[in-house]
Amino acid sequence: MNVRRKIGLALGGGGARGLAHIGVLKVLQQEMIPIDMIAGTSAGALIGAMFAQDKDVSIIESIALQLNKKKLLSLVDFALHRSGFVGGRKVGSLLKMIMGHDVTFEDLKIPLACVASDLAEWKEIVIDHGSVLEAVRASISIPGIFTVFKWKNRFLIDGGIVNPVPVNVTKRMGADFIIAVDVMPTIHADDNEVSEKRQEILKEPNIFSVLVQAYHLAQSALTESCIKGADIVIRPNVGNIGFGDFFRAREFIEQGKIAARDSISEIKKRLEIKEAIL
Repeated sequence: MNVRRKIGLALGGGGARGLAHIGVLKVLQQEMIPIDMIAGTSAGALIGAMFAQDKDVSIIESIALQLNKKKLLSLVDFALHRSGFVGGRKVGSLLKMIMGHDVTFEDLKIPLACVASDLAEWKEIVIDHGSVLEAVRASISIPGIFTVFKWKNRFLIDGGIVNPVPVNVTKRMGADFIIAVDVMPTIHADDNEVSEKRQEILKEPNIFSVLVQAYHLAQSALTESCIKGADIVIRPNVGNIGFGDFFRAREFIEQGKIAARDSISEIKKRLEIKEAIL
């Protein structure tokens, strides 16, 4: 009996590196790999939400390619607040403009879950109902940079702190074939491929780079355990591009395409094997 598997996509966090998800989605669509559900953390929640709304990855790509340093600076609203430097109001306004003011999870064409972290209890919070914009805002709240987001009497921060690639969430949503996309480079103590840019940051760190590197380390330490349940893991080669380099969207997207193309034959092969077993 040939029954199509329910395919879930787990999109990981990673700041600007999450733009590589766009390239992955483009290839999956081109190769006619259906996506039945998406779970996203941080940047993965953002890209996942935009795709789940209308399944049009070309629109997401067009928006990403318009990002430049001037545009990015215009989205920063510095907050004199003890929980973070950036209020997130302007980012929220941009999301409203792109997705609409009243988008709910029920409005989406693909089931979606966004992962955030509870600051008080230090546990995973999965948001899959209510306002999509609120869920995304909570999931992208990098600690120390964005102010914390209050949601149902909880103070939420970036989901990458507890679940950088939410494979387990995708499985709970009902997926029986999971494709995970990990855009956070694995850090090794003997890694000799550190870019000159990163070396400069480490020699003379400012407060922003310290916070970002600490966040990066926290995610990397958890990633391997988070992706264990995935059938396929796609890892775009974006480790040498900066965590905040949103203006380099074209490079991120291209690396996402390359990594996805490298995985397509294995995805199709494993889907055929699983279907033949039924």
